[in-house]
Amino acid sequence: LPIVHGNGYRSILAIDIRAAQLHTVAWLDGVFVVEASCDGLLVLSKYDYAGGSRTCLSVCNPATRDFKLVSPGPEPLPDLRILGMYPHRPTGEYRLLLQQRNNTDSSRHQTGRCYVFALGSHQPRRYVGCSEIKLAFLDVAVRLRDSLHWYPVLYETESRPWEYVGKSELIIVFDTTTESFRQMRAPPVPTSSRICEMDDTLGIYSCNWAMETVDIWVLHNYESEVWDLKYRVQLPVAQIWGNLEGIVGTLAYWHVTVALSDGDVLLLVRLGRSLFYVDTDGKLIAIFRDISAYKHWLKQTLVPHDFFMTLDGYAADASPFI
Repeated sequence: LPIVHGNGYRSILAIDIRAAQLHTVAWLDGVFVVEASCDGLLVLSKYDYAGGSRTCLSVCNPATRDFKLVSPGPEPLPDLRILGMYPHRPTGEYRLLLQQRNNTDSSRHQTGRCYVFALGSHQPRRYVGCSEIKLAFLDVAVRLRDSLHWYPVLYETESRPWEYVGKSELIIVFDTTTESFRQMRAPPVPTSSRICEMDDTLGIYSCNWAMETVDIWVLHNYESEVWDLKYRVQLPVAQIWGNLEGIVGTLAYWHVTVALSDGDVLLLVRLGRSLFYVDTDGKLIAIFRDISAYKHWLKQTLVPHDFFMTLDGYAADASPFI
């Protein structure tokens, strides 16, 4: 289920797409942001608004209320970016893919070296290199076929270092078994597009600049990298604006997410702190108010994870769950 933040980032909510309802996943005793999700596990960062950065990192299972602090490296947490979390099949470990930002680089599009860190391990993180091209603003990864997939917003050209172009023909892939990077061909879409999972394959969707039409491409054949334009959805723009009359902050950035529930393709359109739930026929199904940004998904599970017992200081970490 798509997860969102409520109550000033002090609660985690899940959107029941089929029932068009919000369900509370957890209430928290502080301001936390979800940074990664995998198999019912969430990676949370505690955010310090005064300092403008995260102050601690933790992994939890909201269903069992297991919680543990993690420390993936010696450098300050703001210098590490979490690119994804995944199960490593050969070892059975859950691992974080991390990107170390290059503080010596004056560019605002900072990229750096990539590492893997095993939850529950006493071993230091391990360097796994970088993708063949320098990337900026990677969105949330889609995990499929034991690989993480990103459609990057911008990428660096070979001819002019740190010049970023506005269109990418590549999907960046990280094989979670061999822990190495590779590339796939993307459909002809702008880099403002987003990647998603569509019935056990990949999808990429984009919205035109007028925010009226959403195109959804689906990977027809993973091995041959053949894409089909499967949906073109006309958003109910007038109806959306009509439901925002009198609400402060309506002149905000539109953000569209494609969601899949039991084979049904649905669109979640966020404008300000309102979320509009639209089907592929362009019909407005439901409206949610007063929620914050969403980009991760949660599949709740009661399956216990041994690494909660093997992480250092198990008894000392205070749970943030209320």
